[in-house]
Amino acid sequence: MSSELGQMYDVFRSLLETSTPTEAVKQLEVLGVDQERIQRIREFHEQQLLSIKEMEEPRVAVYGNRETWYTGPRENDRAWPAIRSALEKSGWAPDAIKDLDASSTRVVSLLNHPKEPEFAARGLVVGYVQSGKTTNFTSVMAKAADRGYKLFIVLAGIHNGLRRQTQARLAQQLVKSNPTAWTQLTGLDQDFVPTENAASFFGGSNTTHVLCVVKKNAFVLRKFARWLESASEYLQQAPALVIDDEADQASVATASINPLILRILETLPKAAYVGYTATPFANILIDPAAKDLYPSDFIVNLPQPKEHFGTEVLFGRYALDGEDPEDVDDGYDMIRSIPAEDVPLVTPVTKADAEGFTPEITDTLDEAIQYFWLTTAARRVRGTGNKHATMLIHTSMRIQVHNSFRAPLRRLRTHTLEQLDDPATLRRLRTLWDKETSRVPAEDFKLTKVPFESLLEELPGVIRDCRIIMDNSESEDTLDYDNGPVVAIAVGGNKFSRGLTLEGLAVTYFVRAASAYDTLLQMGRWFGFRHGYADLPRVWMTPELHASFRHLATVEADMRRDIDVYLHENETPQTFAVRLRTHPVLRVTAAAKMQSAIKASAAYGGRRIQTRYFHTRADWLRDNQKAARELVRLALDEAARHDAHPETGRHILRGITHTGVLDFLGRYRFHENSQECDAELISSYIRRRVQQGSLLRWNVAIVGNRAGAQDEANFTFAPDVTVGRITRARLHNLTGEPDFADIKTLMSRADAAVDLSDALRGWTEKEITDQRRKQLPDTGLIVLYPIDKDSRPSERREQFREPLGAEDHVIGVGLVFPETSNDSEVTWDGSYISADLSGIRLEDTDDEDLRTLEGEDAA
Repeated sequence: MSSELGQMYDVFRSLLETSTPTEAVKQLEVLGVDQERIQRIREFHEQQLLSIKEMEEPRVAVYGNRETWYTGPRENDRAWPAIRSALEKSGWAPDAIKDLDASSTRVVSLLNHPKEPEFAARGLVVGYVQSGKTTNFTSVMAKAADRGYKLFIVLAGIHNGLRRQTQARLAQQLVKSNPTAWTQLTGLDQDFVPTENAASFFGGSNTTHVLCVVKKNAFVLRKFARWLESASEYLQQAPALVIDDEADQASVATASINPLILRILETLPKAAYVGYTATPFANILIDPAAKDLYPSDFIVNLPQPKEHFGTEVLFGRYALDGEDPEDVDDGYDMIRSIPAEDVPLVTPVTKADAEGFTPEITDTLDEAIQYFWLTTAARRVRGTGNKHATMLIHTSMRIQVHNSFRAPLRRLRTHTLEQLDDPATLRRLRTLWDKETSRVPAEDFKLTKVPFESLLEELPGVIRDCRIIMDNSESEDTLDYDNGPVVAIAVGGNKFSRGLTLEGLAVTYFVRAASAYDTLLQMGRWFGFRHGYADLPRVWMTPELHASFRHLATVEADMRRDIDVYLHENETPQTFAVRLRTHPVLRVTAAAKMQSAIKASAAYGGRRIQTRYFHTRADWLRDNQKAARELVRLALDEAARHDAHPETGRHILRGITHTGVLDFLGRYRFHENSQECDAELISSYIRRRVQQGSLLRWNVAIVGNRAGAQDEANFTFAPDVTVGRITRARLHNLTGEPDFADIKTLMSRADAAVDLSDALRGWTEKEITDQRRKQLPDTGLIVLYPIDKDSRPSERREQFREPLGAEDHVIGVGLVFPETSNDSEVTWDGSYISADLSGIRLEDTDDEDLRTLEGEDAA
C-alpha cells in the first residue's frame, strides 16, 4: 500500500469511529475521494477483516451475512492498551496476551457497529471453568468502549461474592486506568440503586461510559429495568453491551430472572447480549425459534489456554468415537479417595441431622489438611507463583454445617503446632510428603521437588498464619485477597459453587453431591491455573464423584468436538444442534432448562464399539461365556472359511449370517453402564441395515494369546478353538460397588483390522475405515476376547490400575461396523440430546441471494 493510500485508509478508519462502514464510504465521497481510491481502500479494509474472520482460534459460528467492521485495536485506543499493560506488569506471558488479544478482537468483530440505528444481537462465548473468561469479557468491553459503546451491563451470577469480585476486577482493569472515562452505577459493596434523572447518564452531553455490575436477582433487575425505561428516549444514543457471566445460571428458563433480562434487552434500542459460560448445556438447549436468549447470531468456542487445569487433565476421560482408548490420557494422579464410611462423619445424611451436627476430622480430612500445610510451605520455599494459598472444604450447602467445622479445625491447627517437634509426627509428615511427591513428580512440570527438611523451616509459620474461615452468606469473616498474602482453610457451600475464584487453591476436600452436569462441573473450583505449583494440587473426593467428573470430562470433550466440527463446516447457530451425551443418573441440566430438548441421533456406521464395563460375579460372567461359545459353534458350522493362527492366538471365522449375530446379542449381557453397548439398539440398527442389503454377513474373530501347554492358562470356545487368555486389569474402582470393573480399553486399533487383507499394525482409524470400505463394505466384524479373571496390572500401570478380581473369566466383545452412505436412515437414539431446530425457518432471513446459492426454495 502506498503512503498516500495508507493515509487515506487511516482517514477511513477514523471515520469508522463515528460511522458505519457504509456511511464512512459516503463521507469519503463527500470529501472528494475518487471512486478508484475508494475501491482500493475498501479492498484493503476487506483484507483486514478477512484476517479477523479467518482466525484459526477461536472457532466461530455466525448466522447470516453478518457485517464485520472491527479490525482490531488502534494506537489511540485507551481502554484496551491499559489492560494489556497491566497484564504485562503482572507477569502474563507474551503468547498468552497475544491469544487474549486475538480472541477478544474476534468477539468484538461479531458485535454490531455502535452507530447502527438499531440492533439486537445474541451471542454465546464458551470457555472453560476457571480459565480466564472474566479477563476475556473485560477485554471485549474495553475494545467495545474504545469504539463507542456507551452502556455496559454485566450480569454477575446470583451471589454477592461473585458480583463483588467482578466489580473489583472491572474497576481495577477498566476504570482505574481511565477514571474520567467511566461512570459506575454500582460499587464494591453496593448493587444497583436507582439514581435521580437516569436520562443524564445517556444524554449527548455525557460522554462517559456507564458501567453497571448487577446480580441476577429479580428485585435488583426489576429496579434496573424501570430505571432504564425512565430514560428510554435517550437510550438511542447509548449502544449497550450486556455481558451475562455464568450465562447458563438463572438466565435460562426461570420464571423471574429470564423475563427481566429480556425486558432489559427490549428496553435498549441498540443492545448486544453476549453470554459467557464454561457449561453451555442449558444455553444450547434453548428453543432457537423462541424469543429468548438462544445464541442465534454467533457462538464462539474459546480454545483451552496453555497450562490450564481442566476436567480432562485431572480426571482423564473415556474415548470418543473414532479414538483409540489407548491414546486417551488417564489424567494426572491427583485425585484421592474418600471412603463411603467417612461421608456421614463430615456431612449430615439428612436435613434433620444438620441441626447440632458435629463433624469429625477423619483420617482422609486430616491427611488433606496436613498436605495443604506442606504444599504451602513448599511454595514459600520456591518463592514463585501465586502468593495466596487456599484449601477448600465443601461438604454441604447448609450454613450450620459450615460453622460446625470451626472448632474441630482450630483444635487440629493448635494440636499440629504443638506436635511439630514430636518424632512420630515428623515421620508421618515426611511419609505423606514423599508419597505424594512420588505419585506426581515435580519434574513432570519442569519443577524441582522441595526437600522435606526445607519444608520444616517454613511449616510452623504456615500453620500459625493459616486462618479458618467459614465463608457463607451469614459469616462476617470472609476470604479477602486484597490485603496481603492469605493462607486459609475455607469451609463453604453455594458461594464456592460457581464463578468465584479461590486464589492459590491447592487442596480441595469435596463430598458435595449434585444432580446435573452444569452444577457439578461448576463446583470444580480446583480447575484453573497453578503457575509455580502445578505438581502440588490434590482433590479428595468420593469414588462416585470421581466417576461423575470423569464422565463430565468426556461429555465436555464430546461437546467441544461437536462444536468445532460444525464450525469447521461453516454451520450457523440456526442450522446445527450440539449433541450432549446423557448419563444414567446425572441430568444434563435442570429439568426446566431441557423442556425444548429432543433426543438426538448418532449412527454406528464406520464406528467400532467395545465393552469396557463388567460385573465381576460368577453367574453373570458364565452366562456370557455360554453366549460366546454358542456363537463360535454356530460360526464353525456356517463359516465359509476358518483362518486359524494358533501361534498368535487368533481365529477368524468368515461369512456367518447376521441372524447368528442377532442371536448372540440377545444372549450376551452388556453392563448397564455401557450406554453405547445397548444390545437392543445395536440389533435394531443391524436389522435396518439388513433391509438395505448390508450386514447380511459377518466375520467372527477371536483374539487371545498363544495357547499354553497347561489348560489353566487357556480358554476353549469350541473343539479346535482354544487360545490363551489375555490380561486386562481394571482401573481403580471409582463407583464403590464391589461387583464392578472398568477396564477402559479392550480392543487395540489393529484388532479392528484383524479380518482385512494386508493389514498393517500402524494403520490409523481412518485408514482402517477406508480399507473396510474397500475390502468388506457390507460385512460386520465381531471380536471375542477371553480375559483372565486374575488379570494384574504391569508395574508401570499400578498407580492407575488394580487386579481385575473377577469370580470367573470375562468375555469382552468388540463390534466394528462398515461405513454407509445412508446412515441417516439407520440411526439410534437415547444417548444424546440436543436443541430442537424444527421451529427454525431459514427462509425468514433477508439474505435472498444466500438462500439461492444454498439451494433454498425461495417460494
